[in-house]
Amino acid sequence: MGSALTYSEFINVLDVPMNLDYIEKRTCFSKSERPIGFQLYGKDPDKILKAARILSKKKPDFFDINLGCSVKRVAGRGAGAGLLKNPESIKNIITKLVNNLETPITAKIRLGWDQDTLNYKDLSRIIEDSGAAMIAVHARARDQNWQESANWNSIREIKETVQIPVIGNGDVTSKKDVQIMIKQTGCDGVMIGRAAIGNPWIFSETGKTSLTAEQIISVVKTHWLLMIAFYGPNKTSSFFKKHLKAYLSCPQFSHIDLKKLISMPNPMRSRLFFE
Repeated sequence: MGSALTYSEFINVLDVPMNLDYIEKRTCFSKSERPIGFQLYGKDPDKILKAARILSKKKPDFFDINLGCSVKRVAGRGAGAGLLKNPESIKNIITKLVNNLETPITAKIRLGWDQDTLNYKDLSRIIEDSGAAMIAVHARARDQNWQESANWNSIREIKETVQIPVIGNGDVTSKKDVQIMIKQTGCDGVMIGRAAIGNPWIFSETGKTSLTAEQIISVVKTHWLLMIAFYGPNKTSSFFKKHLKAYLSCPQFSHIDLKKLISMPNPMRSRLFFE
C-alpha cells in the first residue's frame, strides 16, 4: 500500500539460538517488503550479538533494538523500556553490534522510564555516538498509557539534537496526521502501528473513507487468504477476528452487527462473509 519500510515483530534474543518455530515465522518476509528490519529485544550485549549473527543469514536490511516495550515481562526484566534506566547498557549494546556487524543498527526508544526521568535527548546522543544509523521515537514515557497524548515536541527536540534520521511515532491515525507530524517536528519519517490495523490504505494516497464496500472486501479477502497460507486455517480463524472487526468498523459497513459476526463460529462466519 506504500509503506516505505517494514519492521518485524520484536524477537527475544534468547529464543533465537533455540531455533523455535515462531522465530521462523517472525523473520519471514517477501522481497516486496524490503527494506525490512528485524527488531530484537534483550539486555545482554553478547546474547543480542549472538542472535543478530544467526539472523544475519536471512539478510535483513537493518537490526532494530527495542528500547521502548513497556510490557512488564519485558521491561521488568531490564529489556525493552527497562534499558532506558541504564544508558551505559544501551551504549554497550549499540557499540558492540555496530563494531561486529555489517548490517546497520537502529533503535526505537520511548521518552524515558517515567515522566520524572525524561532522558530522551541524552539517550539519543548516546545512540548516535555509539554508531546507530537511525532512531525511532515513540513520544510517550514508559509509564504513559495509550489514552495520554503523545508529546510530538519531544520528537522535534530529538531531531534538533542528532544528525542521524529520526522517525516519529505516536497518535498518527491518518495521512493528515502524518503531514502535521512532519511539519511540527521535522522528522524524517513517520512510524504507524495500531492505526494500520484494518486500514492499510493509511500508507497510500487513497483514504479508506473514499473506498466502496466492495473495494474494502477485496483487500479483506486477500488478507484472509494470505494468513491462511501462512498460519493455516485454525490459527487464522482466531488471529483474523481483530483484523475483520477493524476493517469493518467504518460507515460502509454500518448495517452489519459486528459483535454478532465476530462471535459466530468460523465456518459460518466465513461462508456468510467471504462467499
